[in-house]
Amino acid sequence: MKTLKIGISSYGNMKKRTLAIAQGKLKPKRGEPKIWFTSMESFSKVLSDRNRALLRLIVENQPESIAELADLSGRAKSNLSRTLRTMEGYGLVRLDKKAGGKIVPRVHYEDIALDVPI
Repeated sequence: MKTLKIGISSYGNMKKRTLAIAQGKLKPKRGEPKIWFTSMESFSKVLSDRNRALLRLIVENQPESIAELADLSGRAKSNLSRTLRTMEGYGLVRLDKKAGGKIVPRVHYEDIALDVPI
C-alpha cells in the first residue's frame, strides 16, 4: 500500500490551483498532496484519533459491509455511515457498491503524510 499525502491551504489558493490545473496551466508535481484541507481544524475534525482508528480497522479487517464495520468498531451504523460519507467526500475512503445493495468501505493507503505550510 501507499502513503496518502494531504495538504493544508486556504480556500482561495486551492481554488486558484484547481482552476490552473483544469485550464492546463499547471501540472501537479509527483509527490504533491492529493487531498487538501482549508485548515488544521478541519483536518483534525475529519482525521480525529477515533476516525484514524476507523481507517486502520478498515485496512486491517477489510469488512464486507458497513454493518460489519459497525460491529467491529462498536459504532452506530447511522453515525458510521455519515462519517464514512464525509471521509469519502475528501477522498480518504472509497465506498464500493456491491450486489444486494451492500456498501463496502475500502482504504487504499497505510500512512498519511501531512504537508503544512508555516
